[in-house]
Amino acid sequence: MSGHRRRPPQRSTAGLRAAGEQATSRGARRRPPQKKRWLDYPRRGKQGPRRWLPSWRQVLALFLLFFGSTAALVGYAYATVTIPDPNPTTLLQNNVYYWSDGTVLATDGSVNRQNVTLAQVPAAVQWDFIAAENASFYTDPGIDPQGILRAVVHMAGGGSVQSGSTITQQFVKNTYLDQSQTVSRKFKELLISTKIGASMTKEQILQGYLNSCFFGRQANGVQAAARAYYNLPVEKLDVSQGAFLAAAVNEPSLFQHVDSDPAAKRQAVARWSWVLDRMVDTGKLTAAQRAKYAAAGFPMPRKWAPGAGLTGQTGYLVQLARAYVQQHDPTVTDGSLSRGGYQIHTTFDRKKTAALERSVARTRRERLDPTHRSVDRDVQVGAASVEPRTGKILAVYGGPGFDHSHFSDNADTSGVPVGSTFKPVVLAAALQHGAVLRPGKSPEPITPASRFNGDDGIKIKDQQGNYVTDDKDPTGLLHQRNDTRDRWGYITLRKAMEQSVNTPYVQLGEDVGPENVASTAQALGLRPGSLAAPSAGFYIGTSTPSAIRMAGVYATFAASGEQATPYSVTKVTHNGSVRPGFTAPAPARALPRAIADNVTDVLRGVIARGTGTRAQALGRTAAGKTGTTDDYRSAWFIGYTPQLATSVVLFREDPKHPQLLSMAGVGGLEKVFGGDIPTSIWTQYMRDALTGLPDTPFPVPASLGRGADEPGAAKPSPSTPHDKRGAKNGGKQGTPTAGSTPGAPTPGPKCHGHRCR
Repeated sequence: MSGHRRRPPQRSTAGLRAAGEQATSRGARRRPPQKKRWLDYPRRGKQGPRRWLPSWRQVLALFLLFFGSTAALVGYAYATVTIPDPNPTTLLQNNVYYWSDGTVLATDGSVNRQNVTLAQVPAAVQWDFIAAENASFYTDPGIDPQGILRAVVHMAGGGSVQSGSTITQQFVKNTYLDQSQTVSRKFKELLISTKIGASMTKEQILQGYLNSCFFGRQANGVQAAARAYYNLPVEKLDVSQGAFLAAAVNEPSLFQHVDSDPAAKRQAVARWSWVLDRMVDTGKLTAAQRAKYAAAGFPMPRKWAPGAGLTGQTGYLVQLARAYVQQHDPTVTDGSLSRGGYQIHTTFDRKKTAALERSVARTRRERLDPTHRSVDRDVQVGAASVEPRTGKILAVYGGPGFDHSHFSDNADTSGVPVGSTFKPVVLAAALQHGAVLRPGKSPEPITPASRFNGDDGIKIKDQQGNYVTDDKDPTGLLHQRNDTRDRWGYITLRKAMEQSVNTPYVQLGEDVGPENVASTAQALGLRPGSLAAPSAGFYIGTSTPSAIRMAGVYATFAASGEQATPYSVTKVTHNGSVRPGFTAPAPARALPRAIADNVTDVLRGVIARGTGTRAQALGRTAAGKTGTTDDYRSAWFIGYTPQLATSVVLFREDPKHPQLLSMAGVGGLEKVFGGDIPTSIWTQYMRDALTGLPDTPFPVPASLGRGADEPGAAKPSPSTPHDKRGAKNGGKQGTPTAGSTPGAPTPGPKCHGHRCR
């Protein structure tokens, strides 16, 4: 069988199929596995519930992802958040005005806050707040993780949003954020608190916190709270009082009523006690000190009087002080005052102001009857009291009060003629400058013993010897009138002052010269704008200075010629810094001592023998002058002792049509003179104001020698009527009459009818 190829054995069809199936099965097992998913969830290869449960790796990865994202988000937020500007309302403060004794006179402004420096807050009081609110304040970073965790747990349980706040967080919330209780606001508070903690010192933060907390009683900040609860400056708080204020921050709306609500007091006492316990726990009080405060008892705050405003005389005092501050510090404007922060210390004496108000009220009750006399309804009173030698304004009466819609200060208004109270200014000018008694001649010396014509209706001459004209007189010449038609003849200037005779002083003024009279008035403290134009009336009181300025003039006489400009503010601070420009005005010599003391001696006679005899009821050494103007449109009395000078003015004005009206008929009197109602007010007030002070005599005036008389005066003799004292003393002033006591008023005729001028 050579040449033939051998054929392979043939397999059966069934065998081939079986072999193929086996090969296919082996190939399937050798195929590569499928690619894993990035997130194997639901989990492959798991059956049933296990397929949906994440593995521990997945849980760990999810936690790390969440933590990392949160950290990145917080980091980004921290990097991008900025400390905002303080809320505008937190920059607002009020202004506080103080009486001369340091107690609060009044506050004004929309927000009751006065910022203080941390140094002003006693250290123990600082620790009261730290112990109560944030014991770890000086060591924590500005936030309290444990407190935050407690707040989160509370909120997770369905409670309201809680603070868990540190002092830093509370400072941030009060100063930079609002008071909303939201998670977003809380998150922002945490971020800003952390930044604040890194950028500000702890002292700065604590100071800001104490100035921004709300304590109830409309008090924002610890200074306002100290005043509202204890009427003390924060510097004078003790640990116990500070513990109450630290407690009040927690529930101000409740604790503000501690003086009237027993439940509030119980909670306040418990919280106060807890704060003191915390002081012991933190090592800031010993157990013995704690026991001492417990024995002393709860520091009960004073009674709260909400809504007390600028009532009574308070409005006029504040108005006066504000004006003075703005005049002496150009940086203080209405705008800056509206933002507050000023502490204004005044010269006003609390007791004297109350005494003056009482005196006016008493006289009104006793003398005026607006119910039955319509003329009594529009009567106004103004008064001012000034301390000689210093110029301090101690008291004013400006009117019935802002609460009675009377906003114009009667004590500081210019527009009411001063009448015969101006005559001492003319006398002072004459004693200093002399008078031209003969045309073309040099001025001749004048003393209170110089004699001038006191008759009614005389013609007046100027320095050139010409008669003074008057367009209203039929003759074309001025015929000067007195209040009475008494024929006094030639009388001394002393007598003319005592009896308020006009004609001698009008002629004297012309002889001295209006320029000299005006310059003397200004040296005594009167403002040029308040002086009337030169005329016959100028010398007897057509000028319109305020009651304050007239009190200052007479205070200069009391101070032997040393003029101290009346002032009302002793010190001003703004946000704790003392403002310059408020030192007391330096006294300046306005008159030689001998001249001022002689004027005083003459004015003593007004009370002893003249139109001011009602003032003898004061019962001590005093000098003064009455004043009345034409048609009784104003009536004055200005008087003084060595310790106090006070002016009182009475006038009548229609509030709807501001103009001076005649006071004829006021108080049931046909004529109203300065020696009547104004003198009564003055006497009652001065009696109270001088209680406890000695009856100090005035200096004995030096002799001015023999002065010249007006031409035409006969040589005086001891029997000259109306002037026995001047003749007896031979022109020497200040010598008591026989039988009198130096410094005591000399008996004289009482005040009757038209003699009360």
